[in-house]
Amino acid sequence: MDLPEVGQAEQKRPSIKADTITELIQESIGQEQALYVLLGATGMRISEALALEVRHFTNDGRTIQVEQQVEKNAPRVVRHLKTDAAERQIDLHPDVAEYLRKYKAGKTGLLFQTAKGTPHLYGNLEDRWLTPRLIKMGLNEKGMGWHSFKRFRKTWLRGQRCLEDINNFWMAHAPQTMSELYSHLHEELQLRLDEADRVGYGFAIPLSDASVVPIVPNVQRSDEEEKAA
Repeated sequence: MDLPEVGQAEQKRPSIKADTITELIQESIGQEQALYVLLGATGMRISEALALEVRHFTNDGRTIQVEQQVEKNAPRVVRHLKTDAAERQIDLHPDVAEYLRKYKAGKTGLLFQTAKGTPHLYGNLEDRWLTPRLIKMGLNEKGMGWHSFKRFRKTWLRGQRCLEDINNFWMAHAPQTMSELYSHLHEELQLRLDEADRVGYGFAIPLSDASVVPIVPNVQRSDEEEKAA
């Protein structure tokens, strides 16, 4: 097959850093802040995160059931995911679970939605929220989009020596070796919860009502953007 060679060194796969996630969280509020916390602490694909509903949180908020996603170019939730391994459970550190519990309070249905109650398009949110903040911080570069949070989480888990079978399960990576195929560690809920507690998440999140207030000015939005949000 006459296919071009893929140069791994030439492909741009920047990973966002812990201090950058902390700054993004400190500079934002509401849905935007909660999205940064969720993505940094779970490594979920943005399409999965934007399709999350309150009903997807189990085990007293410690576990997320991933079973649907938002389509790329339409504000519509669909029940198919990118891969078979993407239908999974992700366990949260207690701090993250508590933050999201407060964020979810009083909500029904989607965690993240427009004023019309429809799912956000993640391309629009990247243009309105993430990219302007990264530009302001001098950190924007090719490939530094929502997927950089997934790279951060994978790097963090490996750095904390997370059990590889659980790491792969949370990150939606299919088993590759016979040992991984035979292992059923991902079925051990208490072990997963303990591992989520042990490995942590690597950045700062607001844990009190007072600390939710941004410590630096927000990125300015147009009137049209505010209405759309």
